[in-house]
Amino acid sequence: MTSLNTTLCFCSSGHNYADCCEPLHLSVKQADTPEQLMRSRFSAYVIKNAKYVYQTYAKEKQAENPVKEINDFANSCRFINLDLIDSSHDGDTGTVEFKAQYFYQNLFCELHEKSLFIKENTQWRYLDGTIYPVEDIKVGRNDDCPCGSNKKYKKCHSM
Repeated sequence: MTSLNTTLCFCSSGHNYADCCEPLHLSVKQADTPEQLMRSRFSAYVIKNAKYVYQTYAKEKQAENPVKEINDFANSCRFINLDLIDSSHDGDTGTVEFKAQYFYQNLFCELHEKSLFIKENTQWRYLDGTIYPVEDIKVGRNDDCPCGSNKKYKKCHSM
């Protein structure tokens, strides 16, 4: 079994998980920027840590995003990649635009969002975002995997 201590972080930062998102997931440290929080939320979806995703919502959004629904969504998908497009923050607000790719059943999906973050009690929290429409791609077993691996889907990301 591969140790997560030496695994590259799921957020595509290029750092090891143990040095990147894991300390945030374990509440050893807090996100310093909206980008760091967004990356840690993506990694939390990858490892099915719904409680962390819930806790990093702004308080006013937590009731409409219960842990069970977050968990159901995370468990229904296979998250594969995160592309950061832009990130900025000033004072107590910030934005992060990103594309997150994942598989849902036999669909290749991409979430393209410009997220809004706010500071609550000195901690960055996800408030909401603008989602840009992206068409899902139906993937057959013998199709090339849309992740860019140059492998067939059945040999790459198919369950």
